[in-house]
Amino acid sequence: MKKKTGLISIMLVLITLSSCKTEVKEPTAYGALPTEQQIKWQELEYYMFIHLGPNTFTDVEWGDGKEDPKIFNPTDLNTDQWAATAKAAGMKAIIITAKHHDGFCLWPSEYSTHTVRESKWKDGKGDILKDLAESCEKYGLLLGVYLSPWDQNHPAYNTPEYNQIFANTLNEVHSNYGDIFEQWFDGANDGTSRQVYDWDLFHKTVFEKHPHAIIFSDVGPGCRWVGNERGYAGETNWSMINAEGYTPGANAPDIKTLNEGLPDGKEWIPAEVDVSIRPGWFYSAATDDKVKSVSHLMDIYYSSVGRNGNLLLNVPPDRRGQIHPNDSIRLMEFKEAREKALQTNLAKDVKATVSNTRGNSDKYSASNLFDGDKSTYWATDDGIKTASIEVDFGKTVMFNRILLQEHIVLGQRIAEFDVKYWNDKEQIWSDLASATTIGYKRILCTPQVSTSKIKIDITKSLAEPLLNNLEVYNAPEIVSSITEGERQINRKDVKSVIKPSKDIITTKKKDGTILYTEKKEKPIIIEMDRESLIRGFKFTPDISGEKGTIQRYNCYYSFNGMEWKTVISNGIFNNIKNNPMTQEVSFPTAVRAKFIKIEPIVLTESNDNEYTYCTIDIIL
Repeated sequence: MKKKTGLISIMLVLITLSSCKTEVKEPTAYGALPTEQQIKWQELEYYMFIHLGPNTFTDVEWGDGKEDPKIFNPTDLNTDQWAATAKAAGMKAIIITAKHHDGFCLWPSEYSTHTVRESKWKDGKGDILKDLAESCEKYGLLLGVYLSPWDQNHPAYNTPEYNQIFANTLNEVHSNYGDIFEQWFDGANDGTSRQVYDWDLFHKTVFEKHPHAIIFSDVGPGCRWVGNERGYAGETNWSMINAEGYTPGANAPDIKTLNEGLPDGKEWIPAEVDVSIRPGWFYSAATDDKVKSVSHLMDIYYSSVGRNGNLLLNVPPDRRGQIHPNDSIRLMEFKEAREKALQTNLAKDVKATVSNTRGNSDKYSASNLFDGDKSTYWATDDGIKTASIEVDFGKTVMFNRILLQEHIVLGQRIAEFDVKYWNDKEQIWSDLASATTIGYKRILCTPQVSTSKIKIDITKSLAEPLLNNLEVYNAPEIVSSITEGERQINRKDVKSVIKPSKDIITTKKKDGTILYTEKKEKPIIIEMDRESLIRGFKFTPDISGEKGTIQRYNCYYSFNGMEWKTVISNGIFNNIKNNPMTQEVSFPTAVRAKFIKIEPIVLTESNDNEYTYCTIDIIL
């Protein structure tokens, strides 16, 4: 009996000792934090943008709202084809431009007379939003909508009543087409200050129907524009910015902030990277052979998803109302390239040692980096903001890609890190790469190296670093086929630059093509080799980003270069700052002239008096 009592006493002591063991506390959250919905949004990574409307049939990028709605008449529109293509391409959702700046609605809105109801398509009885909502549900995709507050057709625009009309339009869409995962707002307007958008009203209207919707704009609040339409997030990309005091459009934060975010930003508003698979947003037969190459799309992928952003890739349906074969084939090639690049994770069954583990606890150990569970992570002790992770592959491997992910549930923290590889021959650590932010996902493209070990040194972190994933790959190299029109042109690439010493620029080229850099106060004056009937011109801006380009202009014509008549007053190259592509300008009526003068009024960079590398092609 006594022996039994002693055994019980020993057990009680063991239980007491066990209960005295200190539990390691979870790291404290740092800074602005994502909502649960923002985390789910970031996990989508890649989805489709659809631009379709009268512009598809007029071959322009920004219509003016004066188009006859009857021009909209797809011959074989098939939203199932869009959804099937998106699904096969590895996309998770579709966002459609349900209403662009011309005001044309892809559904029969009761708040507009510029809709599919007034078109020839399906004798005015069609509803593209309804069709697409059904197709997305059928193929397991999320649905998002782009609704522009700018409306060049609606008679109430620029009146106090318009904001409520637009709110009614938002309510109509969010009430009748099922779940909307993202509401896309563009801050564009007609350049006047008469219509001040009521963003609070617009947001309230969306959230009343879809409280978990991600709202996109220059300042979110769900996600932000990345500051360009070329497909590139900043190499540094924080998910935080300061939104207070800013609004979408002209009063947005500066481009650098949009592109890179702010380490001390008060709001969690991650970047969405929007770019088109073609030079323009709307379909044009002239761009059928200008679909971005696989190498270019992979570069965009690494610079968007691989830099803590989501990729929204525009794939515009053609005049049939279907995705063109050139686009769909390229999407499948792009998917294959992504899969091959990230096919075999070399960081499995590896040994990892770290300089510090939080509380020496298994709960925060380095093994969490390789378990494929996003809820587990490696962490350091309080106050430890620099650390190293050494990965031993156990054999010699060859690699050129490193994928890292932070545990963003508790905030984005890491600001700088280096990667080294073990030089087996010299038995030393050799530098491989240096980078800044990680965030939800960072994919480093490195030179291909052969090694048995790598080391990641976190050299700067805003708080204790938290990482939940580390992967290593050896991606097949794709031979670059990025054309001059697809990439940013450096100054050294530009040929035959003419720097005029006087106002009149003479060219012997029959089509009047000219390329040069000039001051704002100097107009572009082109002298043809003979008097001709001129129908308009094509304007191609520089895409180097070194200086601004012309945004608003006056255009004149002349017989002698001294007496001028106006053919276009206060013209605008729509969206040319964000999408610097060729724009075709048609004169209201053809003019007979020998000289054409383009007078800059507003440049895209207001603080820069120079514009650069404009190409003008006269249309006879």
